[in-house]
Amino acid sequence: MLLNRRGLSLGLANAMLAAGLMLLAGPVMAGDEPTDAQILNALKPKPKTRGLPVVTPEERAKAAEEQQFIDSVRQVRTRSLTSSERDKVATIAKEKPSIDLEIYFDYNSAAISSRSMPSMMSLGRALSAPELKGTVFMIGGHTDAAGGESYNLGLSERRAQAVRQFLIDRFRLTAGDLMAVGYGKEQLKDKSNPLSEQNRRVQVVNMAAKSTADSR
Repeated sequence: MLLNRRGLSLGLANAMLAAGLMLLAGPVMAGDEPTDAQILNALKPKPKTRGLPVVTPEERAKAAEEQQFIDSVRQVRTRSLTSSERDKVATIAKEKPSIDLEIYFDYNSAAISSRSMPSMMSLGRALSAPELKGTVFMIGGHTDAAGGESYNLGLSERRAQAVRQFLIDRFRLTAGDLMAVGYGKEQLKDKSNPLSEQNRRVQVVNMAAKSTADSR
């Protein structure tokens, strides 16, 4: 066995180093239950890098238009969003802080499984943090490619609504700050494997993220 100067095998030393790097990075691996801190860090607004150009009037106008749109759709309660509304929400969400969570539901149901309670509690505590106070969140429900498009849209929306209602009931989060959107199988995360469990997920997006530089 090849040894380094301190008597440890090189293989063991490399394994310890890799483990240490993983702990520092703190990744959320598939199947892991995310911690409060991991969810909070993923959803917090990212500070602007110093030296970037000043925001242009066009960019301000675009941001104002997006905010107006978000304010209008988050008030929708009596109907599902239209296809064009879902697409626009998705476009805006691409540039916002977000995290994908594996939230399990009972089969063919919108009832949240007991095995997902630790993740749901972590999500509720993270969204209740002072750093995110007053933020509007989009809760997006996604399915895999099994089943019909219309059915999956309805199921994913009911599941997103179930997560939203849990956060309202359990953590007293403001109803108007939580948007539930069902995407069905429109946005597969693993397109190479349409039936992958990675596609069955709940996406949480900070839709009203403001950089720390803007708030100074």
